[in-house]
Amino acid sequence: MTTPVLREMRWWDIEPVLELEKDLFPEDAWSRGMFWSDLAHARGPEATRRYYVAESPEDGRIVGYGGLAAAGDVADVQTIAVARDHWGTGLGAVLLTELLRAATAFECAQVMLECRVDNVRAQKLYERFGFEAIGFRRGYYQPGNVDALVMRLNDPSTSVQGTEING
Repeated sequence: MTTPVLREMRWWDIEPVLELEKDLFPEDAWSRGMFWSDLAHARGPEATRRYYVAESPEDGRIVGYGGLAAAGDVADVQTIAVARDHWGTGLGAVLLTELLRAATAFECAQVMLECRVDNVRAQKLYERFGFEAIGFRRGYYQPGNVDALVMRLNDPSTSVQGTEING
């Protein structure tokens, strides 16, 4: 398996990202409109969002994506996902590193995120980067009524580590 290429997400990536989103998060997948709305704020001098996709150089398939929103000095990881056949390759860490670089570029002092309480794999990734659990949002993920673990990272610039994809 060759290393996926990270690049800025564009509007033409929405359909393949939606396919991956529905596969990974069947009960609470983002809608097309949610992606369109966030991408509308991802370019230009007033941009407050950064979205990336990871593309397989072998077949051009989108195998991961991530997005971040910034407001003032706080950023929020909106979404991050890796195709099942790329789990365990380090791609999630590479995507998270890019999102933290974006938070630093936005001059954010903190990065927040919500993670399903049953998504232990993601929680471990975030903890490796220094995120700490600070609370819960009851029934955050609908329609399954699944709670979210709220996590916070102070000073994202110190957490951007050299990450590589295990190929």
